[in-house]
Amino acid sequence: MKLNHQLAPNINGEDPNKKYIGLLDIFGFECFKSNSLEQMCINFTNEKLQQLYIGDVFVAEKNEFIKEGKIRKIGLSNESPYGVMRCLEEARNGAPKISTVQNPYSLLNRKDEIGLTEIYHRENVGLFPYSPLGMGSLSGKYLKDKNAPGRLTLFPQYGRYGNTNSVKAIESYVEVAEKYELNPSQMALAFVNSRPFVTSTIIGATTMDQLQENIGSINLDLTEAVLNDINEIHEAIPNPAP
Repeated sequence: MKLNHQLAPNINGEDPNKKYIGLLDIFGFECFKSNSLEQMCINFTNEKLQQLYIGDVFVAEKNEFIKEGKIRKIGLSNESPYGVMRCLEEARNGAPKISTVQNPYSLLNRKDEIGLTEIYHRENVGLFPYSPLGMGSLSGKYLKDKNAPGRLTLFPQYGRYGNTNSVKAIESYVEVAEKYELNPSQMALAFVNSRPFVTSTIIGATTMDQLQENIGSINLDLTEAVLNDINEIHEAIPNPAP
């Protein structure tokens, strides 16, 4: 790897500001027959060295790939306001600037509006929202059948979409869709698509009908009346599935 040539001068002592202790196995810890203070200290040190080494590897490889044109834009995922601002601060010090953040965002989870959306707007960073349908729950299909085929059936560990407040919110959003003769899934996606800080919505489908339904949401413009009803539900039951 080219990275070896970048690290070799430092390992050989040509950089007096950096010190290296032997070679680091970044995949495992030292093993002892029984737990001991010695084992704990070595494991702790190994973990810290591993974090530093991986950080150096990431930076070196990233810069190398950028020069080669293999990385054109950089994005984050599952990030907080602090994390986004730290990356933006690094960009001000010469690092490549991030372009996007991939976070969950839906009618059931609008927590990015608390702090992050201002960052998106002021720093020109786009949001790629995933789970815009709350793993299909906003379609309303699980209200009729908790065992309906879908992701929540395959991955029951995502219980936040089935908690009491989430179910109440989903029922209310489905009622709004029915009130205005809209498809619940398309209404939920159209809301996400309409947010000014959203660059592109990440959809997921397991059937062709679902895919066509999801894509059709780009042609739906929600009226002020629909948006008002949606926001009333959000104020009553804010972010039930963060």
